Amino acid sequence: MNPLLFTHPACLAHDPGNGHAECPQRLAVVLDALRAEFPTLPWRSAPEAFRSQLARVHHDTLIASVLDRPAHGHRRLDPDTVMSEASGEAALRAAGAGIAAVDAVMAGDAKRAFCAVRPPGHHATHDTAMGFCLFNSVAVAAVHALEAHGLQRVAIADFDVHHGNGTQDIFANDPRVQYLSSHQSPLYPGTGAADERGAGNIHNIPLPPRAGSDAFRAAWADHLLPEMDAFRPQLVLVSAGFDAHRLDPLAQIEAEADDFGWITAQLRALAERHACGRLVSLLEGGYSMEALRACSIAHVRELLD
Repeated sequence: MNPLLFTHPACLAHDPGNGHAECPQRLAVVLDALRAEFPTLPWRSAPEAFRSQLARVHHDTLIASVLDRPAHGHRRLDPDTVMSEASGEAALRAAGAGIAAVDAVMAGDAKRAFCAVRPPGHHATHDTAMGFCLFNSVAVAAVHALEAHGLQRVAIADFDVHHGNGTQDIFANDPRVQYLSSHQSPLYPGTGAADERGAGNIHNIPLPPRAGSDAFRAAWADHLLPEMDAFRPQLVLVSAGFDAHRLDPLAQIEAEADDFGWITAQLRALAERHACGRLVSLLEGGYSMEALRACSIAHVRELLD
């Protein structure tokens, strides 16, 4: 049973403006690469998330600021986060992709799914859009799995080079959700110290610039994967950012595409042990087009049967 792939044209229409790192070309490169490399994999259209599903995670004021104040031209939410007229639908589709993918793996339509969507989500907190992120799609998916499907343990693995401060913020006091992150430090947003433990469910491994492949893999093999094994998740969610790659212009971890294939294989094996194979991955960061192409292929290849 091969993975399902979710996307929607609205995610290409979100436009933060000329010169912005989180550009539509990022997703176009990923879509072109996956369609060329895996021409027989099934694609599904990402639905829009309902407001009630977003409200499980986000404050009404954040939801309203994204959906009820359409941008004419561009509207800046913070120095990095910019909305265009199409951004509200894109954010709804990105969150809706995660929800639909969770529903699909819980129904047995597939064991695994990858959501090729944007804007990314893991910096969006309970009440604040930030770091290119409007809604926290992986958090919305996690709470959907808990509330709609009755799961008791969901793990979120985040290997984006930037710490997912929003995801940590949302789940810091919810032991049903385990959050595990490797990320560069110091780097935006400045969170993710090893002693940030939440309710014992938060696990951070900060890595220094130029840490390289060996340190990236050791963070997971020696620390994060054993913690996840002990948690025994019933569903594995992945914040799949590819900006730890050596070509990325916004960070300096200097990992390789093979490292993303390796961590994907480890997470898939863990999902097989504890979660009946159920794994849902959502695209987060990654700002080198060459690296996005190679890493998305390496990631999805390891999701294949």
